[in-house]
Amino acid sequence: MARRWPWAVAAAVFALDRLSKHLIETRVAEWEAIPVIPGFFRIIHTRNTGVAFSLFADAGRSGAQWLAALTAALTLGVVFLLWQTCRARNEHWTLAAALALIAGGAAGNLYDRLLFGGVTDFLDFYLGAWHWPAFNAADSAITCGAALLLANLWLGRRRPQPHP
Repeated sequence: MARRWPWAVAAAVFALDRLSKHLIETRVAEWEAIPVIPGFFRIIHTRNTGVAFSLFADAGRSGAQWLAALTAALTLGVVFLLWQTCRARNEHWTLAAALALIAGGAAGNLYDRLLFGGVTDFLDFYLGAWHWPAFNAADSAITCGAALLLANLWLGRRRPQPHP
């Protein structure tokens, strides 16, 4: 089981992402905004047919959708290869955790893009005129995984190398 926990984390991220998107899609009308912390955070039901932060959303469904799907599929392939390396080299646990978060998030967004032509975004942060693009649980997992990957790189440099 020790080697399988990252798969459980990735599956949990995927399930949480799908559940959260389903709740938004079935309980919040499109473009309806629900204030959570007035002036800072709200839940809003939006659809992203582009890539990250709605880039290329105006390029048409076919171009942006396939670019985003291809990127997510390639990400999953690279994560799988890195997982194999991680298992073989006895890497620090942060590498497996980072890869699990990235894989779960990429799988969640890939699922949506292939089945629905885009992803549901609903987490909306803003402050005055400054507004961060809406995102979802999968995006959050990918971002946290990337941050953990950077932490792993830092930890790897500081960890003493074993002597032969």
